[in-house]
Amino acid sequence: MVSQEQRRRQLAREKFLRQQQRRTESRRKARVRNSAIASVLGVIVIGSVALYTTHVLGGDDKKTDAGAKTKPSASAQPSKAPDPCQKPAAGSVKKLSWKKEPAMSIDTSAKYTLDLSTTCGDIPIALKASAAPHTVNSFDFLAGKGFFDHTKCHRLTTQGIYVLQCGDPQGTGMGGPGYTLPDENLKDAALKKNTYPAGTVAMANTGQKHTGGSQFFLVYKDSPLPPQYTPFGTISASGMKVLDKIAAAGESTGQGDGAPNATVVINKATVAKS
Repeated sequence: MVSQEQRRRQLAREKFLRQQQRRTESRRKARVRNSAIASVLGVIVIGSVALYTTHVLGGDDKKTDAGAKTKPSASAQPSKAPDPCQKPAAGSVKKLSWKKEPAMSIDTSAKYTLDLSTTCGDIPIALKASAAPHTVNSFDFLAGKGFFDHTKCHRLTTQGIYVLQCGDPQGTGMGGPGYTLPDENLKDAALKKNTYPAGTVAMANTGQKHTGGSQFFLVYKDSPLPPQYTPFGTISASGMKVLDKIAAAGESTGQGDGAPNATVVINKATVAKS
């Protein structure tokens, strides 16, 4: 017969064993839970590193006159300054394309002016007909066809280089007139120490030789660039004030390269001989 003391000890041992089993099971569950948490954290860390690398190193497939474009997360989107420009004039972009560069029709000894009547103000540009005849002739041709009318200036850079890019009928950085132009005037005296000075108007290209089309950029602040982009015009003082207003409004990504916050549309482009 089991004595009271023996029974008490047996019950104590059973209680101890149950406690040990519960503790063992609790530790096992904790290990499983911690392992799962560690796996999730690992995925988050790896994903964060991948995302950071993409933002820092990623860029466009199509190379143009400026650096890579990136898109931050929604939480990183900067607040926009008020739009300093007016609403675009009524009308739409013409869908025009040609297979060949237009025949030479300008007088290379004469003076020509390109006037960009934009939603942000007029930007008069003195063209370099003798130094960049193919480019100026093309602009005279395209402006006469209304090619630039109602097109957006789709790109503004505010870090590293300081340009407003226009001339794309698609507004994406991928459009053009269907033909390409030869590089010209790359030894212009104004291009010193791999710098395009403020006030320069030059052709954008794909990074390869002789790939200019209709896209061009207006330099509103001295910009370090290799002499690979045809300089074909100089912006007037009044035009520079318009550019400064556009630049002050910033660009859409907050990273120095994106669509301008200002609504920059070329209502009408006109080339005049004087």
